[in-house]
Parts: sequence; structure tokens; C-alpha cells
Amino acid sequence: MPVEIIGMVGTRDASEIKGPLVDGPVVDWTDGPVIDPDYLVAISRAHDDAGFDRVLVGYGAVAPEGWAVASTVLNSTKNLKVLVAHRPGFVQPAVLARMAATLDHLTGGGRIAIHFITGGDEADQRREGDFVPHDTRYGRTREMMAITRRLWSEDSPFDFEGEFYRYEGAFSSVKPVTPGGIPFYFAGASTPAIDVGAAEADVYAFWGEPREQVAARMEIINKAAANIGRTLRFSISLRPIIADTEDEAWEKAEWIAEETAARIELAKERMNGHKDTYQGLGGQRNATFSVDRDTAGTTSVGRKRLIEMSADKDVYDERLWMKVANLTGAAGNSTALVGTPEQVAEAMLRYYDLGITTLLLKGFEPLSDAIDFGERLVPLLREGAALRDAVAVR
Repeated sequence: MPVEIIGMVGTRDASEIKGPLVDGPVVDWTDGPVIDPDYLVAISRAHDDAGFDRVLVGYGAVAPEGWAVASTVLNSTKNLKVLVAHRPGFVQPAVLARMAATLDHLTGGGRIAIHFITGGDEADQRREGDFVPHDTRYGRTREMMAITRRLWSEDSPFDFEGEFYRYEGAFSSVKPVTPGGIPFYFAGASTPAIDVGAAEADVYAFWGEPREQVAARMEIINKAAANIGRTLRFSISLRPIIADTEDEAWEKAEWIAEETAARIELAKERMNGHKDTYQGLGGQRNATFSVDRDTAGTTSVGRKRLIEMSADKDVYDERLWMKVANLTGAAGNSTALVGTPEQVAEAMLRYYDLGITTLLLKGFEPLSDAIDFGERLVPLLREGAALRDAVAVR
């Protein structure tokens, strides 16, 4: 299957090494506005020109609203698709179905996918008024995914009564443009998550972990899906750090770690002057990084896994680098592959060999890295995947 390459866009120039130190009420506003429309258009077009298939639009309780961001991305590019992160619980499935299908029609059709994130950060959930327990949330996500699909496929109104949603005469006159519908991506490492993803997802997404662990997780999920007659695709998210030589790439990685560590210390200093606000937020957990590496501070099984792995050692396999994950408390996609473009491409393609056909690449310098990846990494990934596919069909 052809490799799918995904990037990530934001509404301002930010990462672990740049941009606002703390999200929420305590923000370094001198780093610029929360929404910079020119930057969003520039990074969207950079991904389009670089040959990415689609870009992820992220989600956070205090972040800009993702569907509006996605509309700007789609309307400022020609071919680029979007993967819109959506957190169930705040929008009814009947509304989500119409929102997504309407945008699908208004932007040329076939350019939208939804990434369902159920949430493993209790503080961030509660900022939006959600106090449903972690495992129970996955049941809600499953109902939302199932209802949304029915609204896109049913030709007449239907009734539904579940644990979380109830409808009488539910119907949507607007359906996705593509007959196959809008793809559902999904993430989660807990047992309830696996059950939901196996039943409802098209693509199951992982953070970057060592190949052995990824293969083991894929086996479990594939078995759960096969038991109900389904097959899934898989995605992995990684942070490439590339340079002309391997030594230069590792030097660059260490510089990124130093910058990240320095910004974390500065964030701690600033938060000391805002203790009441900080404690009211449940800690700093909705920014690019977290200062909390205590595994008791999160219900996210995936985050706990990365915290534990990154505490054990910095490098797994040949070049899977976890130092930033360790520094940041594994707050999101934070594991990197370090080396020359050829070395990093080969490392990514080894995940492809496991059966992972979607690769999500996010740089520490988001805009310039997107351009660099398009020139020096994306072509190698497409060529390498095509060669592997050609061998497989012989």
C-alpha cells in the first residue's frame, strides 16, 4: 500500500524550542499572537509544496478551534488534505457529522479525515467541563464514531439510544463527497482504547516507540480487529532531526535538548510567580511541553509508557531518540529519529516493514523543517516504500 505522509500545522510558530512557554492564562504574550493567519497559510502551503499527503490539526482545551483552522488550511492549498483532531464529549455526533461533511463539500471533497482523541489528561478535560472518567470516555468515543458513520450512510432517519447519546429521527442530508466516507483515525494505548479502535477506526495511530514494542502492540490490535472481522491501517508519529552527516545530526539533537531544558527552567521560574493560577490549571499540561514527569499525574497509558521508556535510556534501536520525551514528560509526539536523511528514512521504513503505512513527521522548527523534509526526506520515503511494495508483489 502506498505510504501516506502527514505533517502538522499550527496557528503560530511554536515547538519545544520556540514560541509560548506556557499555555492557558499564563502565557508569554511577547512571543506573538495565538493566531497568526499569515503563518498558518505559510506552513500549510509549505506542506502542500513539499508533497505531504495531509496535515494534522491538533486539539487542546485552550487552543484555537480546529475545524476553523482546517478550513483555512484547505482553502489556502491545492492538494493538501487535513486530519482534524476531535475530542468527543463537547459536540454532538449529529453536529459533527454535518460539520465534517459540509466542509468536505466546500473544499473539493475527499480532503478530510478525523482523528479521535479520547483524552488522558484529566486537567485538560476538566477545563472544558468534562468530568467523565478515563475508561468511560472510550465508550462515549465509540458511540460517537458509530453514530457519525450511520448519519453518513443511512438514507432515512433512525433512532438511537445508547449510554451517552439518544436520538429520535436522526438524519443528515449532507453526506461525505467520497463514497467510502471520511476516514477515522484513532489513538489510545489502554485496554478500552484497543477495543474501540479495533471496532471503529480505519487507522490506529501510535507515538514513536521502539520497533519491538510497536510490533507487539500491532499484534494485539490486529487480533482484536480480526475477531470482529475487521482490518486496520496503522500510523506512527516521529520527530525527524536530519543533517548532512550523522555527527551533525546528533549535535543538532543535543542542541534541541539543551534549548528545551532551558525553556523548561524558565517556565518553572515564571510559574513560581503564578502559583495560584498554575495550581488551578492542574499543572502546566496543555503547552508544547509539561514540567511533570510523574506517571501518577496522567491517566494516559501511552504517555506513561513513553515516560518510563525515556527515563530508562535516551536511544533505542539505531536512532530513536527519547531525550526530549524525558525532558518534557512525554507531552505528546516527542520521540525523534536522528541522522542523515538517508538514515532517518531507512529507520522510518523499518516501521513500514512492520505494516505501518502512515508516517507523521513533525519538526522542531515547524516551517523550515517542513520545507527541508519535502526536499530531502519525503522523496526517500516514497521511493523506499515503492521499492518495498514492488518486491512484495513479485
